[in-house]
Amino acid sequence: MTAHPNLIDTPAGIRDILAQCRTIAVLGIKTEAQADQAAFYVPKYMQAAGYKVIPVPVYYPDATEILGETVYRRLADIPGAVDLVNVFRRPADVPPHVDDILASKPKAVWLQLGIRNEEAALKLARAGVKVVQDRCIMVDHRALARQG
Repeated sequence: MTAHPNLIDTPAGIRDILAQCRTIAVLGIKTEAQADQAAFYVPKYMQAAGYKVIPVPVYYPDATEILGETVYRRLADIPGAVDLVNVFRRPADVPPHVDDILASKPKAVWLQLGIRNEEAALKLARAGVKVVQDRCIMVDHRALARQG
């Protein structure tokens, strides 16, 4: 993997992202009907931890609200600032979202556990976006919360 300062994998870098980001757009979020899946319970946890969660489902065309928040179909359509885009998509499905991610101007992008796409990550990093890959935001948040 090509090293880039915006490709974050250190505890300090992860702590900084979680401390600086308050609004999380969740790309690929599931609905309440899939409450047992990580793409629903992880954003629900982050919302309970005090973050504003903005749902951006890829499927579920009839969903207008998830976790009590208005659903958006594209990241670029979200009004206001998006600090972090939390991605629940298969690795091969990430690149088609890169332009939409960049249009929303997030400080950071977090590819969930099991999701790694070097090409997309490097493109985002070169555009000035911090990128975390293949980590669970809920697990990292809990670990940092325990550390105080």
